Amino acid sequence: MTTVQDASNVTNLFGAGASTTAKSDAQETESRFLSLLIAQMKNQDPLNPMDNAEVTSQMAQLSTVQGIENMNKTLEALAANQGVNQMAQAANLIGRAVLVPGNTLSPAELQDVVGFDLSRPAENVTVSIEDAAGGLVRKLTLGPRDVGVNLLAWDGLTDNGSAAPAGEYRFTIDAVQAGQQVSSTSLNLGMVNSVSQNSQGVQLNLAGNKNVGYAEIRQIF
Repeated sequence: MTTVQDASNVTNLFGAGASTTAKSDAQETESRFLSLLIAQMKNQDPLNPMDNAEVTSQMAQLSTVQGIENMNKTLEALAANQGVNQMAQAANLIGRAVLVPGNTLSPAELQDVVGFDLSRPAENVTVSIEDAAGGLVRKLTLGPRDVGVNLLAWDGLTDNGSAAPAGEYRFTIDAVQAGQQVSSTSLNLGMVNSVSQNSQGVQLNLAGNKNVGYAEIRQIF
């Protein structure tokens, strides 16, 4: 004889699971699943019982959901712990200079030391320094440079040998290898005034109201 489950019983099963507010989402899902599975087994057709493989598959799916939630909790804990560790490490940089992405410099100041990060070796690198209006102030031919971070210091002089006026300047990198352009990232020095943390992670607050991510540091001085 075939027994058909009353739809109201299914509704009650869901209602019972939802009423336990103290449970987590995964625990609530597990409770509902087990209740429905038991009800389904109780009301199955004796002449056409549930397939064992189907039951095993459903149990495996539930286990997978539980495993994903546990993994997410572990990852969240690791991320929080990493953020705390980075804050502690970043705090040690207060008062120190760091080399980070940027293309500004000022003569006769901390920022007269700049750098660039090459994606591969270059047989010739030139650095063009421009004033605020975009006028060329100095062009430096550096010759060959290796892959990675390279440093250089501007003496604050223009191409005609006179001292450049105080102010902020910008520089661009032109790197070539076998007639092909080599990609590069301009780097400048900044003094770390403080550190903070936001949705983007640990941030370094530099002099001049600039800030960069902790992971963007290329070199520490």
